[in-house]
Amino acid sequence: MSGFDENPFGEPTVDNPFADPAIQQVTTNTSNAQRGLEDYNPFADQGEQRPTAVRGAANPPQYQTMPTMPIAQPAIMQPTQEAPPPPYTKSGQQQQPQQQQQQQQFTTAEFQRRQEELERKAQELARREEELKNAPYNARRNNWPPLPEKFCFQPCFYQDINVDIPLEFQKIVRLLYYLWMFHACVMVLNVFGGMTLMINSADFTTFGLAILYLILFTPFSFLCWYRPAYKAFRSDSSFNFMVFFFVFFFQFMVTVIQTIGIPGSGTCGMLIAIKSFDGSAGGITVGIIILIIALCFGSAACMDLLLLSKIHRIYRSTGASFAKAQQEFTTEFLRNEHVQNAATNAAAATIRAQMSSSRY
Repeated sequence: MSGFDENPFGEPTVDNPFADPAIQQVTTNTSNAQRGLEDYNPFADQGEQRPTAVRGAANPPQYQTMPTMPIAQPAIMQPTQEAPPPPYTKSGQQQQPQQQQQQQQFTTAEFQRRQEELERKAQELARREEELKNAPYNARRNNWPPLPEKFCFQPCFYQDINVDIPLEFQKIVRLLYYLWMFHACVMVLNVFGGMTLMINSADFTTFGLAILYLILFTPFSFLCWYRPAYKAFRSDSSFNFMVFFFVFFFQFMVTVIQTIGIPGSGTCGMLIAIKSFDGSAGGITVGIIILIIALCFGSAACMDLLLLSKIHRIYRSTGASFAKAQQEFTTEFLRNEHVQNAATNAAAATIRAQMSSSRY
């Protein structure tokens, strides 16, 4: 009977609902949880782990003021560890990663190695070219004029401007070669003009002489002034320069005469073109053809003069002189095998003649 009031007829005692020990415990835990949220640091050391209390009768779950809504625990975010961006240079650009830098260094080293290899090859090529130039017997195969292999005639000269001629003189030598080709084409046109004169006015003299000039002047101009110029620039020979100047000046004078076109000289020049304009339809056509050929002769003469003056300036700038040309001529003349054989034969013949005369 101890659980009942001692005095059931006394004044009822009003109980305080908040005096219940369970309610006081819930209130205390709620205030502690709120205080824990205010002091919670999400960036604290993750290594520290608080012991988890076992829920049970001694440790009931925590509730807010409303008994049906549990307290939501704060979400804990794991800090992410990202790689820092590459540092910036002073110019404001990002530095390349280490792999790209290594690749760039490898590319630079490879480029330097290839450049050194090309330089070595160029030096070796220059050395071989010098050996070929100084060799007593030229082992290079002749390639000019360019003829088929099965042709009855074979090339007589070796010509390679890119190999034989120094780089600073290759342009002028090519201009000389093109000028020689232009002279050859004008001589062919001269033959065509002589044919038109022969058909229109029965001028057989001009046509015959034009064919003769084509056969003679074309190869002799190549041998007498182009090849000496080629040899002069190839080996810096004063003697070959002198030969070129003498023959090429004569070529210039002949081209001027061909431009004038003296009747009966075998060239279609200005005088013959004027004479061909006789008023007839055929005469006007022939006159125009002859005039075009005369203008071609005049253009060739102008180019002859320009190249002659330019090559003379180059020759004078090298410090060459006529005395040097004489010295080279004497040296080359005495070194020539054919000259030495001829001199030996002449000396032997003289000795034999003296010995035979002394017997008698």
